[in-house]
Amino acid sequence: MKVVLFANTDWFLYNFKLALANALRARGDEVVLLSPPGEYGQRLREMGFRWEPLPVSRSGVNPLAELMAVRRVHALYRALQPDLVHHFTIKCVIYGSFAARMAGVKRVVNSVTGLGFALLADTFKARLIRPVVLALYRHALRGTAVVFQNADNRDTLQRHGVLARSRVYVVAGDGIDTDVFVPVQSSATAALVEREAFPLSRPPATLPLGGGNGNAGVRQTVLMMARLLQSKGVAEFVAAAALVRARMPDVEFLLAGAPDPGNPEAVDEASLREWQAQGHVQFLGHRSDALALNQACSIAVLASTQGEGIPRSLLEAAACGKPLVATDVPGCRDLVQAGKTGFLVPPGDASALAEALLQLLGDESLRARMGAAARVHVEQGFSDQRVNAQIFEIYGAEV
Repeated sequence: MKVVLFANTDWFLYNFKLALANALRARGDEVVLLSPPGEYGQRLREMGFRWEPLPVSRSGVNPLAELMAVRRVHALYRALQPDLVHHFTIKCVIYGSFAARMAGVKRVVNSVTGLGFALLADTFKARLIRPVVLALYRHALRGTAVVFQNADNRDTLQRHGVLARSRVYVVAGDGIDTDVFVPVQSSATAALVEREAFPLSRPPATLPLGGGNGNAGVRQTVLMMARLLQSKGVAEFVAAAALVRARMPDVEFLLAGAPDPGNPEAVDEASLREWQAQGHVQFLGHRSDALALNQACSIAVLASTQGEGIPRSLLEAAACGKPLVATDVPGCRDLVQAGKTGFLVPPGDASALAEALLQLLGDESLRARMGAAARVHVEQGFSDQRVNAQIFEIYGAEV
């Protein structure tokens, strides 16, 4: 079977869909990866995959340009003649579905990994484009298999009448390689990981992270990995850091993530400069060492205010045996078991976020118990093997 996986960045394919592509190849399928051009495309080719660059603007709204993008996808599908196409992210879902229908592709799977700005934000621009997005979804998803990462997102689109003519599934996220993302096994390994993860921010003599109970001499680190968007709760994370450090000044707060200038919810430069000047949070920018960062931190946070699919950053941290603090929004609440693997706090509430962090930072045994439970939870419900098996069942049903 020839299978096409189409996403809005080659980074997405490399980081989130590589396990699926490998599993397809291992069972004998021919895999073609499509995305706009980027630095990860060559890496995919070096791994033996056929990757095709396909220019599609993430934020473009020019009708003529967008129509041309659909025509490019259609031409490629006509040339490839795939047996099944699987689309990820909103534009690829909509444009890919229209193109597949025109090209006569019979088996179309669309993954809705999150509802995005148009359906979640409450700004004038979001309200303005929402009816258009819903209409496009309604026509694009007709007759296709639609895969959600949580039931909340499924129910939202069902309420809008978008899924009436679709076959609907819920699969728990993108999966995580639990053989790669593992807890640190020893204090010596932890110290090494720490030096690799934070070479500029701490001296080699710093004690391993994640230990201790908040006493002097033991450095603890709170990590959030997210794009610098308002809806990711960056402002709340910074505010919570200030509250925690007023009581525990030795705790370090790290934010790993890059700005996203094309996104309407991008944090503005003035806010970033102000937060950096305050000094409560270290802004690490884009990082490719997610494993080392998660193994080295004490607690992982996601302060999203609008909801997620299944947040990858929390999956990685949980697989590394870290306790989680997240907001009680779709996606986060599907992964974080409140009181067992971490804490859920109200979105937009920096004080509640700070109090949950202080409770964990002050109790080493609680961190250990919740971290161990988080690891088990991921192994049982969110591993690559489990998620890919569910995806293959959907592929098999789409005959």
